[in-house]
Amino acid sequence: MTKPKPGIVHLGPGAFFKAFGANYTQDVIEIHGGDWGIVAVSLRSATAREQLGPQDGVYTSVSLGPSGSATKVIGVICDVLVAPENPDAVIVAMADPAIRIVSLTITEKGYCYEPSTGKLKMDHPDIVHDIAHPGNPRSAPGYIVAALAQRRAAGNKPFTVLSCDNIPANGKLARQIVVSLARVLDADLADWIATEVPFPSTMVDRITPATTEADVERLATSTGYFDPACVQHEPFRQWVIEDDFVDAERPRWEAGGAQFVADVEKHEAMKLRCLNGTHSALAYLGYLAGYETIAETVADTVFSKFCQKLWAEEIIPAVSQPEGEDLSTYCDALLERYQNASIRHRTWQIAMDGSQKLPQRLLGTVADNLAASRPIQGLALAIAGWMRYVGGVDESGQAIDVRDPLAAVLREASAAGLDPSTRVSNLLDINAVFDTTVAQNPAFRDAVMSAYKLLSKEGSRSAVEAIAGGKTSRDR
Repeated sequence: MTKPKPGIVHLGPGAFFKAFGANYTQDVIEIHGGDWGIVAVSLRSATAREQLGPQDGVYTSVSLGPSGSATKVIGVICDVLVAPENPDAVIVAMADPAIRIVSLTITEKGYCYEPSTGKLKMDHPDIVHDIAHPGNPRSAPGYIVAALAQRRAAGNKPFTVLSCDNIPANGKLARQIVVSLARVLDADLADWIATEVPFPSTMVDRITPATTEADVERLATSTGYFDPACVQHEPFRQWVIEDDFVDAERPRWEAGGAQFVADVEKHEAMKLRCLNGTHSALAYLGYLAGYETIAETVADTVFSKFCQKLWAEEIIPAVSQPEGEDLSTYCDALLERYQNASIRHRTWQIAMDGSQKLPQRLLGTVADNLAASRPIQGLALAIAGWMRYVGGVDESGQAIDVRDPLAAVLREASAAGLDPSTRVSNLLDINAVFDTTVAQNPAFRDAVMSAYKLLSKEGSRSAVEAIAGGKTSRDR
């Protein structure tokens, strides 16, 4: 496979990047060509290099539909760098004028920000380090600032910073974080970044479960080759991008179906609230009910009915309809995607990093509904489910492996409560998660406390059934 010359550096080459951005870029190069190869940069572990290096960056993308799978070989990755091993190599790669885009899939926690405020966490260990050692960064914002500083010093144009994470106004957030960090180091550099560097926002959507050893073995059986870097995903994909790039230089991603718009805000809100919001609700409540995957969870009609009620009564009323979309039709299609049993998207995987996800996925909708005097009962149950989950013990008394930057803080807050009301109050007082205005709203506090007590007394499935309304059969 002939490699394109690099035009993109991507920070965070995990499963979603391989299933999404690299996949779209492969389509563009196959149709139109162009120097849009990708230098993949891992900010933490060497896993991506260990998997992709022996394969010259080539891997298999497996689309899992209800009626079968389809494979595609992806060959756009030119190199894989491991940042902690050689920070200089990463900065040099990003500072190369041939690189016109630096894209990101680093998850919410990679931005080193406070989810409740959107501001850079100046006391974040990586940010503290990057301020003290700007030429030897650890964080994604630190690498971006260091590389842009070199571009500016050399008199070269900047690159476009393209966030592809599930965060509202992800481009605006990236700009805020990068400029804030640069401001501490060099005010003139910060002004140049704020003026010259585009940070287009995007909406990304493709359900991508973590690849398992069984997935790798299944692919080997069907194809005859071993590919530890393979990635599994649903057939559906949607990418909406604000068309704002340095000198308009970008791959023609529209050839693969991407949509370019002036403002992506409504599409972001639709996806984050309708898809990610219900994904999180199903993850916490489904996990507590004993379900391993989203498909298993919604196969129980109690949960599918709850999901439909949540959309109809609490989420869709709080979402402005984007151009070209019908929200009810969109949500109907979401349920069909959730029901795809070929996608083993684990509830435990989606439940990770909930303290970073709740503000965007659930709490924004809650705030809008409170302001408009709309119901929040289902949303409150989802939040109560998160509270039960981060307490670290499931309904059978078994320990939960809670993966969250605030795991210890959340567990301590929960454990310090001697009764449900105190546990809920303790968790609502964590400002890193809950905006004070929402957390102190009496209607919200009462709704979450009632939901938490219901979960504690009846268990997740019965609580979901009570909110969904009516008796439904258990369909497994």
